[in-house]
Order: sequence, then structure tokens, then C-alpha cells
Amino acid sequence: MGRRKQVFTPRQDQGQNISMYVCGVTVYDWAHIGHARVYISFDVLHRYLKHLGYNVQYVRNFTDIDDKIIARAKQSDEDPLSLSRRFIVEFHKDMEALGCLPPTLEPKATDHVPDMVATIEQIIANDHGYAVGGDVFFDVASLPGYGRLSGRAQEDNRAGERVALDSRKRNPSDFALWKSAKPGEPTWDSPWGPGRPGWHIECSAMIRRLMGAVIDIHGGGFDLIFPHHENEIAQSQACACDHDKQQMTNDGIDFVRFWLHNGFVNVDSEKMSKSLGNFFTIRDVTVQYHPLVLRWFLLNTQYRQAINYSQPALDEAAERLYYIYQTLLDTSQALKAAASEGERAQQEAADNFQESKGEVGAVLQQVHQGMCDDLNTPLALAALSAPLKAMNDLLSTKKGKKAKGRLHTLAQYQLALQETFRLLGMQVTDPHEQLDQMRQLALSRANMTEEDVAAAIDRRAEARQAKDYSKADAVRAELSKKGLAIMDTAEGVEWRPTTPEL
Repeated sequence: MGRRKQVFTPRQDQGQNISMYVCGVTVYDWAHIGHARVYISFDVLHRYLKHLGYNVQYVRNFTDIDDKIIARAKQSDEDPLSLSRRFIVEFHKDMEALGCLPPTLEPKATDHVPDMVATIEQIIANDHGYAVGGDVFFDVASLPGYGRLSGRAQEDNRAGERVALDSRKRNPSDFALWKSAKPGEPTWDSPWGPGRPGWHIECSAMIRRLMGAVIDIHGGGFDLIFPHHENEIAQSQACACDHDKQQMTNDGIDFVRFWLHNGFVNVDSEKMSKSLGNFFTIRDVTVQYHPLVLRWFLLNTQYRQAINYSQPALDEAAERLYYIYQTLLDTSQALKAAASEGERAQQEAADNFQESKGEVGAVLQQVHQGMCDDLNTPLALAALSAPLKAMNDLLSTKKGKKAKGRLHTLAQYQLALQETFRLLGMQVTDPHEQLDQMRQLALSRANMTEEDVAAAIDRRAEARQAKDYSKADAVRAELSKKGLAIMDTAEGVEWRPTTPEL
């Protein structure tokens, strides 16, 4: 609410317990890369708070009844609740693929309609809501301070995208708390007649029911600041009893201690939009790139900043991530080949990690400085650049292979990278398998097979043997344009994914 960075500490009476609520998806369609940005950002926050020793109650809801769900269900001749259940399953698959930990709770709006009705009744009793012909609206003018999150003046406020202007409202910016029944729509009983809840009320009611009168962190996309989060603040203030107000912040009017909002995802420098034809689902991306490539790409921009999605940028992320995983694999093999010396180097690295000293301690100190600075993941990742270069020098150059303390340094940096990746949800589970998956996806993007690449490498070798170096270079360039780089190594010719040359 202060629109500035502030030091986070738990509430005095909560010990190490932290509550965090993040607005979830409206489940009527496939999750898109904007959703990936939101939930990866808050997954990293979730992971890091746990790393710092906090007990995190992380709640992320599902809006499973809404105008958009009803409209899509009519188009597909499907029951709205069946449609939403189907997309909840698909959403979970996407989150698992992206490496997101499951929240503590994932409440569905339809499971908490009685709580919403009770919240609306309290808002009316406190003279902040009014019923009109089976609908209930929030009286924005009745609540001083409305607009303090978004910074909007009362006269600037509008109804919002999800609701049409209604002449029955006292004020055009009043918003729906309850919507009266319409033919063919799911309905629930209420004191105002059958109907269903408005969009904004669900989060206020579920937070109150599951988490209490005040929470530590509330997150979501920048687009939710107004009207959704502004209206959440108003609803929670308007239904608060005296006991609630004693717990709430800002002289008993705010139910959230810290608001966090992530920036937009633009596509080729334009706002992502179905109407512009630049709309990408998570599945659209992960059918071409490893899910962790998308995660890596998103983490290279600080969560509050807008990010520009483009295929070249994703290709660069794919190349970089392959390089890192290959480096970790090569390091593991080098340490294993060194037998007992390699084991001693790894044990020393583990001891240094526990004591936060040595090379591993120095790298992780930089990583934590970035993470503690408003979750500055680009700064944290930048701490890995020098270690990665040093590791590759030690692995591949003559000087590096003979360097004093080579195994010691490799083991230190290996552990630093592994720990950083663990913090960021970029786990190295099976490097062989993960690298192979990235290679297969690179082949698919290039519309080639392993056999095609092997044949091209043979053609290049024949040209080199015939001293036709221009032809050999042409083969290399042809593959490079398709995102496949030929590497001449001591073990022979290899290939790896790269950024396609234009």
C-alpha cells in the first residue's frame, strides 16, 4: 500500500507463521503465459520464504463460476461447472510442468457461496451495500478511502471490465456483490433470491473464512489492482466487525499488510491479446520448449517489471539453460572420474555450504542479496555467470584442466549452482534426461531428426577432408540457422541447441 520497498517481518503474535493469498485463474480456458508469469513469481516467493524458515500458508483460489465460464459453456454445450472442473485439472498439469509447488489450499468459489452470502449480509448491515430486484451492489460512495491501493479518485472510477453499466446503481462505479438468477445459469439460494456471487466477493469471503481477518501478503497480476483488489479492500473493510478491526492494519481498515503485483507480459513489444493474434497458452510454449526454459526466461526479469515475450528471447533462454545443465553434468562426471579426490572435494563443498564460507558461500551470499531485494531474481542469476565461466574453463581448457585446486573449485561452484536452482524451482533432477528432452525439442523446432543431423555432420566431415572448407562452413551455417550448433570437441563432433541465426 505504501508503493515502496519495505522490510518484511511476521506479525508479532504469529511467530514464524506467514499467510499469503494469490488470486487464481478463472477456469474457462487453457492457462496462458501471463498466468505462468504470475504463478512462477509467487512460487519463487513461496519457496524463498520457506527457505528463510517461515511456515507459509499459501492459498490460491479457483474462480469456477463467472460470466466467462457460463459463456464458454454455452458455446461448447457443456455444463459450466463441468467445464471449470476440466480446466482445473489441466491447470494443475501446467503448474506441475513449470515446477510450481502446490499451495497449502486451493479453494473453489462454488464451495464457499454460503461464506459469500454471509459476507454480503454483513456489508449490507454495515450500510455499505444495497439490494435492487434480486441483485446486490456495493455502495462505493459510502466508504471513505476507496481507491487508496490504485490511487484513483472517486470520479475516475468505472464499473470495470466484467460488469455492464446499470441504471439501478446509485453510482456508476458500484459493483455487483450478488447477481440474480438468469435462465440456464447455475444458481444458489440467498436472502435476495436465487442467483450467484459477483466476481470480487469470492476472495474477500474465502480469505476471511480460511485465513482470518488479516493476511500478510496478497499477490496477483498488475491488472488486478483495479478494480479487483481495490474492491477486495473495500469489501473486507465494509464487513469487518470490531474484533476484526483490532487486527487490521492502517488504523483498522486494511486486511493486507503487503501487496505484491507482477508486471505484464507483452508479446513482441505489444500487449498479449487474442484479438491481436499474439496470444500463447502455456501448452503452446511447452510443446516447443522445455517447461523449465519458460521458467528460466520469466525469472530473468524482476517480477514487478513488464517482460517482453518473443521467440528469439525464448531461444536464447533455451540455449543458456542447456549450457548450464551441460556444465553441471560435465562437472559431475569430472568429479566422479576423480574418484576419492572428487568425493573429498564434494564433502568440503558441503561443509562450506553448511558454514556459509568458501566459494560456495560467496556465490550464495550474492544470490541471497538479490532474492532479499524485492525478489530480484535477475540479480540472483547474475551471480552464477562468473562461476559458470570458471567451471567451463576448468573443464575444457588445457590450462584449466591442470589448474591447482581444480576439483575443489568445481565442487564448490557445482553446489552453489544446485542450491540456487533449488531456491528458484529449477531443479536438476536427471541432467541426462533433461538435456535429452531439450535436444529433442530443438530437433522438433528445426523440423529435423537425429539422423538428419548425423548426415549433415558427415557431409561437413567429408567436405573438410576434401579441404572444401566453404562447403563445410555452409553445412555448419545451415544447421545454425535452424538452432543447432556443431561443436568440435576432443571426443569428436557434437551438437547442441543454440539461438537460430537470422
